[in-house]
Amino acid sequence: MKQAIVARADLGMGEGKLAAQVAHASLQAFETADGRAGREWKGDGQKKVVLRAHSESELFELAERADVDGLPHALVRDAGHTQLEPGTTTALAVGPAADDRVDGVTGDLSLY
Repeated sequence: MKQAIVARADLGMGEGKLAAQVAHASLQAFETADGRAGREWKGDGQKKVVLRAHSESELFELAERADVDGLPHALVRDAGHTQLEPGTTTALAVGPAADDRVDGVTGDLSLY
């Protein structure tokens, strides 16, 4: 069981901003997971990997693939209080789910 969080590299987010967006995505996707998957993931140490996307459209394509595959996922849109314009899509979390299912959506991406 794992979760992949995909963050946009094209936005130039500062380290703190990036960390916050990744955290938002992780929690939101966890909240959409079924109870069994969430409990199993939590019990296994909440494995996560942070990956790189290069555009908003790439995040939307990945989210669509996760949706078609029936995976829990969440897109994060920034509130616009600091570095970004309101509504900017910053990150996507896929999972928690079985490693191979998450890799089926995000396995071709590079580490952030």
